[in-house]
Amino acid sequence: MISAAPHLADRLKQVSESRTTRISTLAQTLRRQGRDIISLAVGEPDFPTPEPIIDATQRALADQQTRYGPVPGEPILREQLAEAFASFGYDRDNILVTNGAKQALYSLFQVLCDPGDEVILTRPCWVSFTEQIKLAGATPVLVEAAADFQLDPECIARAVTARTCAILVNSPNNPTGAIYEPSALAETARLAADRGIYLISDEAYHAFTYDGREHHMVLASSPDPRRVITVRSFSKHFNMTGFRLGYVAADKAIVLALARLQSHLTGNVCSFAQYGALAALRMDPAIVAQRRAALQNRRDTAEALVRTLFPCSHGAGAFYLFPDVNACLRAGETSEDLAERLLNRAGVAVVPGEAFHGPGHIRISYGIDETLLRRAFKNIKEVL
Repeated sequence: MISAAPHLADRLKQVSESRTTRISTLAQTLRRQGRDIISLAVGEPDFPTPEPIIDATQRALADQQTRYGPVPGEPILREQLAEAFASFGYDRDNILVTNGAKQALYSLFQVLCDPGDEVILTRPCWVSFTEQIKLAGATPVLVEAAADFQLDPECIARAVTARTCAILVNSPNNPTGAIYEPSALAETARLAADRGIYLISDEAYHAFTYDGREHHMVLASSPDPRRVITVRSFSKHFNMTGFRLGYVAADKAIVLALARLQSHLTGNVCSFAQYGALAALRMDPAIVAQRRAALQNRRDTAEALVRTLFPCSHGAGAFYLFPDVNACLRAGETSEDLAERLLNRAGVAVVPGEAFHGPGHIRISYGIDETLLRRAFKNIKEVL
């Protein structure tokens, strides 16, 4: 007897698998087969989690901080997070702790979007943005970036319709490493305020700006801060990717709505992990500064090596480069085909641009040791 295929909800048919996860899985499979694979695909620098975070998490476990906690997050952690937004009048009730920035964004689209609504975002963009918007029953509206992958407020303004409920910006940017100019962010914030649209600012990489540049908070640019929602993460900032900790800073009405959803979705975030996050906020800032300096050195190395092979915009932040590989594609080949060729023949994992709605490019993460970086590019050059 042949069993029928299981019925799955129609909403899942609209959503594709994360291509970053797919490439990582392929690389892991080849490693298990004995292949020497260098990964430039994973958005995770190779630094260890700082000791103060590990120590605080272990203490919280020893102190039995293992019970259900408040859905919005531990009050002491939310109070500490609110300090970064104190100039805007925020307190702990403006903060919601989430299971990573990814869950924060998913929940935001569920809370803000009705079926048929539209969310405007600039391409290329992170892989999960468009899929999360679709899962909320809304439509992602992709607009083109300006030169060097910069934000284009005029292009965004032309895309606004009566169905637009939010504009999403991501700076420093994944996958391009671009840092949006403050003037463009301010113009976009004014547009959102004038049209009564929410502006979601994904600032997961806010700690990683190079060449002396400062991170610019979108919230500071808006004539109506109630319309700005900031999403941040502990994952990249403090090398806590496995902790799954992020947070939302927003108007209290938005935080209340998110907490209502989270009460049914996950309940509280892991209790003892939040004490590790608290220690991260309180530890010596020099630890993050040293890692930022190390990543800038790696960026300089990677950018010089990339440009011997492909045209590439300057990566001013995050830890990614997004070179144009069109000249290296064979007839009929896509950047996804090239990524598989590099994985199989060069033993180097990169993410194809199609994953980010940026065909003809690949994303390179330079969060690994410089010796490995140099070897990876040597292998790529030999294959090309």
